[in-house]
Amino acid sequence: MTHRAEATKRIGFFTRLLDDAGPAERYRLALEQIQTAEKAGFDTAWVAQHHFNEAEGGLPAPLVFLAYAAARTTSIRLGTGIITLPLEDPLRVAEDTAVLDLLAGGRLEVGVGTGGTASSFAAFGLESDQRRRIFTEKLQLLTEAWAGKDIQSSANALYPAAPQLLDRLWQATFSSSGGERAGRSGDGLMLSRTQPREESLAGAPLDHLQNPIIDAYLEALPNGATPRILASRTLFVADDRATALHFAETGLRRIVPHFERQGHVFESHDVESLIAATDAHVGTVEDVVESLSRDSSLERATDVSFQVHSIDPPHEHILRSIELAATEVVPRLGWKSANALIPALQGEK
Repeated sequence: MTHRAEATKRIGFFTRLLDDAGPAERYRLALEQIQTAEKAGFDTAWVAQHHFNEAEGGLPAPLVFLAYAAARTTSIRLGTGIITLPLEDPLRVAEDTAVLDLLAGGRLEVGVGTGGTASSFAAFGLESDQRRRIFTEKLQLLTEAWAGKDIQSSANALYPAAPQLLDRLWQATFSSSGGERAGRSGDGLMLSRTQPREESLAGAPLDHLQNPIIDAYLEALPNGATPRILASRTLFVADDRATALHFAETGLRRIVPHFERQGHVFESHDVESLIAATDAHVGTVEDVVESLSRDSSLERATDVSFQVHSIDPPHEHILRSIELAATEVVPRLGWKSANALIPALQGEK
């Protein structure tokens, strides 16, 4: 099955809160990045959840942070990318998301997934190899609570009610079976900035791996359901190529061992090879427009979110990348017009 989304897409900013700073400063910088994305006309902002390891991700409590962000933004939609649902009490997630959505004026998007590292599961007293079963059970409890059903055969129902969140639920996956599961439920599909590779597919382009997931999702989607496909991509845009490559080399060399554990094969450690092997889009506006335009999965996405990981340049360069993405990259790709607020953003320099 083929599917092409409309040229107009919702454009998002995604952060794992990995700025080179302590936690309080990471949260402050992430908020400023989200506020900059809002001023630039981005539609959505997404934060990841990671437990314990500050080098993996800086935010164990995404709903707490998004409540903070909701009070300091006005229009940008705020999402979790993702909540590691097997490690959570689904009824507490239902309650917290219901309250947050009201406080945010209906701007919450909820992405969930099986997540995380085996050591995180052990810390919560769970077996990592049981994550899919646990995820399925907890997802059912979450959606039933949102829908207002009696909770676990008791006379209790969720307050405040949150049936609206059923239409803003996303499932993250690396597999076609996960895509089928999300489609069968009528949920949104979340695709990662990169994919683990089997040895036989070590050099395969990212869209070669993700288009079959999209196919499985669309095939399973109920008749009449509107597809929601979010593709996350690593994007770092700079005013000149030398600056972009400098930060890319620094960041990507640091992350090579992590990618190798996921099955990536690095035939060379020069910066251009590292960019290609990690599915990153790095360079000037012209560079990234050209590389993004070759990604056929993006043509099929309804939503695209940009993140600077695993390059992780300094904060001021992240802000500049956000601005260039909004004013130059997205319009050239024909995905949506530059937002009317952009001149005001440029005037703040």
